Parts: sequence; C-alpha cells; structure tokens
Amino acid sequence: MANPKKRTSPSKRGHRRAHKALTHVNTVACSSCGEPKLRHHVCGNCGHYKDRVVLQIEND
Repeated sequence: MANPKKRTSPSKRGHRRAHKALTHVNTVACSSCGEPKLRHHVCGNCGHYKDRVVLQIEND
C-alpha cells in the first residue's frame, strides 16, 4: 500500500474540500401563503405543512 512522502498542507487540504460547502439550498413556495420555505418543512410564516395547520403562529 502506498504511503504519502510529504505531509499535506492545510491549504492544499482546504482546496480539496472546498466544493463540499457549495451546495444550493432548495426552496419551494408555500402552498397556502406563497412564502419560500425548505422542502418537507413546516412554513415559518403561516405554520402549514401539506395543506394542514401544524403550528399556530401569531401575526403582530
């Protein structure tokens, strides 16, 4: 089994791992209020999930 001859520097290691942090957050519009929300999550604006009220949110 091959072994590395030199230690990998933190900069080189960081360049190799840089692509993992660039994932896009996929949002969809809420079916009841139209605000953007994460998929398969309760809407933070109106409290709906799959056309049902799950959370009672007070609007000021």
